[in-house]
Amino acid sequence: MLGGALLAGAASAAPRTAASLDEGWQVRLAPGDPAIAAHPREAAWMPAHVPGSVQQDLLALGRIPDPFIGTNEGAVQWVGRADWEYRRTLEIAPDTLRRDHVELVFDGLDTFAAVEINGRAVLRADNAHRQWRIDAKPFLQVGANALVIRFAAPIRALQPRLAQDAQALPGEYDSSFGDEPKGRQTSPYIRKPKYMYGWDWGPRILAVGPWRPVRLEAWDTARLDGLAVEQEAVDAAEARLVVRAAMVAGAAGPAELRIRVTAPDGRRIEATRAITLAPGATRVAVPLTLPHPQLWQPAGYGAHPLYRVTATLVQDGAPSDATERRIGLRTVSLIRDGGALGFRVNGVPIFAKGANLIPFDSFPARVTTADMRPLLDAAVDAHMNMLRVWGGGYYLDDAFYDMADERGLMIWQDFMFGGSVPPPEPSYRASVKAEAEQQVARLGSHASIVLWSGGNEILSGWAGWSDRAAFKRAIGADAQERYATAMADLFDRVLREAVRDGAPGAAYWANSPSDDYQGPVDTDAAGDRHFWDVWSGSKPVEAYLDHCPRFMSEFGFQAAPGLATIRAFAGDGPLSPADPVMKAHQKFLAGEGNDRLLFYMRARLGTPRDLGDFVYLSQVNQAEAIALAARHQRACRPVTMGSLYWQLNDVWPALSWSSIDHAGRWKLLHYAARRFFAPELIVAEHRGTATRIALVSDATTPRPARWRVRGFDMDGRLLGSREGAVTLAPLAVTEAASLDDSALFGAADPKASYAVAELIEGAAPVSRMIVERALPKDMAYPDPGLSARWSGRSVTVTARRLARAVMLDFGALAAQASDNGFDLLPGESRTVTITAQAPAAALARALTLRSLGGRR
Repeated sequence: MLGGALLAGAASAAPRTAASLDEGWQVRLAPGDPAIAAHPREAAWMPAHVPGSVQQDLLALGRIPDPFIGTNEGAVQWVGRADWEYRRTLEIAPDTLRRDHVELVFDGLDTFAAVEINGRAVLRADNAHRQWRIDAKPFLQVGANALVIRFAAPIRALQPRLAQDAQALPGEYDSSFGDEPKGRQTSPYIRKPKYMYGWDWGPRILAVGPWRPVRLEAWDTARLDGLAVEQEAVDAAEARLVVRAAMVAGAAGPAELRIRVTAPDGRRIEATRAITLAPGATRVAVPLTLPHPQLWQPAGYGAHPLYRVTATLVQDGAPSDATERRIGLRTVSLIRDGGALGFRVNGVPIFAKGANLIPFDSFPARVTTADMRPLLDAAVDAHMNMLRVWGGGYYLDDAFYDMADERGLMIWQDFMFGGSVPPPEPSYRASVKAEAEQQVARLGSHASIVLWSGGNEILSGWAGWSDRAAFKRAIGADAQERYATAMADLFDRVLREAVRDGAPGAAYWANSPSDDYQGPVDTDAAGDRHFWDVWSGSKPVEAYLDHCPRFMSEFGFQAAPGLATIRAFAGDGPLSPADPVMKAHQKFLAGEGNDRLLFYMRARLGTPRDLGDFVYLSQVNQAEAIALAARHQRACRPVTMGSLYWQLNDVWPALSWSSIDHAGRWKLLHYAARRFFAPELIVAEHRGTATRIALVSDATTPRPARWRVRGFDMDGRLLGSREGAVTLAPLAVTEAASLDDSALFGAADPKASYAVAELIEGAAPVSRMIVERALPKDMAYPDPGLSARWSGRSVTVTARRLARAVMLDFGALAAQASDNGFDLLPGESRTVTITAQAPAAALARALTLRSLGGRR
């Protein structure tokens, strides 16, 4: 009888349906919340947007000021400190309740959330990084149903937990707004995006709400619960795949699993597997072999073809559920010999060139594909092949990884740990385990993800940071061991196993920086390195030249954004780096970071005359510092196999380490990255009285070329020259020469002479750099006599004399040049296209041509 009933159930199975519940929500301050006294209007129901946050809704209604403007950040802090209620009415048809299973699915709740259906508690959520699925059928009725989500203020909810610890867990950044005692942060205790608590580049905005979609799913006997594709072996002849499908069934019964792989050219390979579903989870592996696969290559190494893998669950001859993945066929392995860290893709050792990616915005729910796409395009335009998704944010939307797949951008994916010491309790690790398994299942098939890392700076902080040392002294040896063991269990077992089981064959790295539990962390000798002696440690920029780490995964230097961005948040009128609004948008050293900008400017370039000059000098300093480091790191190959600067983007308009500001405008650093990450590069390092000439090639075959170095005085007179023919070794550095100053400059004054180093392929230079014998501020650069000739939206800039670091500056007018921050030799011209909404005449009026020599 039981078997017959089950078969009948299978025969009547209908396809799984999913109905969006993103519309029709309202929000209010929770009854009894203390914030009602100061904000009584917010105690009444207001329209809410889902996915979204309370802050976004209040902004839309004009109830709070924009925290990105002026000094408004403090005025919105009350929102994240309060409890909130969301509600909507859910209409249920009789047919829905006739389904075997009706599930309520929340893709993201931020963070402490209690869900009720018709007044009955159905869920208590405590992790913003995971999906929550509820069996809702027992609580639903035909007709109108009340769905309520109550969000508890995270700081208030965690204070009792924090009070239990005599020594608070070391965290990240103390609040500037008095809502938490210094050194007693709640952020380490919660699975919520860490950057929302404030970082040294972003504001403190504790977003609250259902930040990802909500839906109602209905199904009968079984549904698909996951699809992963393991690439057992891939070469030019064939790709051997194992398609692993997970299913959830309410009862036992027969079914079929149909797998189809569609190649980029439309060809298909199909396989069918008969299965017997068991109550609960059923996992099935289906092997497939694809002949003559089209390999996915990283950016700069070939095309990025993608295959589509579709899984269909069939019951009683009819499809009941389906899902699909896009994959790229490639092999990825870590280079680990002798402490090395690097990536070998399809058998080719790839030097990783790129940047660290922080969240796109303080409100992740409002980030769209259109917001993300320009940044990925800009990365490719700058010859980047890797982005590191930093661990203090959130796991990005599928669209981000789809776009990375399509562009050949390799992704170093951190799990979401920002730097604080995690709680040692097993319940915390259990929550992270569920989170990690879900995220790896969602993202693990993407070709772009070449590494999963346990997180950011937890192990290095534990090993060497002063606040961690004080914490360890305070808690004693036994407790130290407990915390260290819990961290090892989390980073060396829980997360590693999530990757091993959910994305078979994928690489895992315990933390960044680390040596994956093989030795000391954050050293030049092994693993990856975060180098902050320059900038944070105030060492000279030239200190970059003293290090050849195995993989440089973080190093950075700040700059101001352009005046258009500054004026958008600071307004018109007199303005200086010391003004409160400028310090409010500078989070390094709690607003005092502008002094560090000035410190480095005065050390290398001189004192800025006004705000426009401050912006210019800060961007030149940033571009040249990172260029010096990145060129050197590339010239350290094969000892060094990666250079990822901090950081690509911003979460809000700020003075920060980004190369592209929050408005999407390139700083001079991003233009420079296009030059120092070029596939073929000349590196000219002047130290003492000699210049090292190294030639870098990312090509996979030898390339004939010439190198040339010419010394000049400031009048353009040739002082000396050396050159040579060379065959650039593939995927390597070719040491070309070590040139004594006397060979290039004779007896010329170091401050009044310079050299031009060029790598030439065919008839044209493919890489060029200026060699300075003194700091830029001490060089006797002439006024370059710059002129501009306009033709529509193109402008040709010409220099009569040497022009160093030419910047086309449009002031407060929003405009972006196709090239900027370049050097011009005497008599040289460059034509640049300007993208802007303003008419061409307005662009011509707004243009200021800046250069280092033109400042005098």
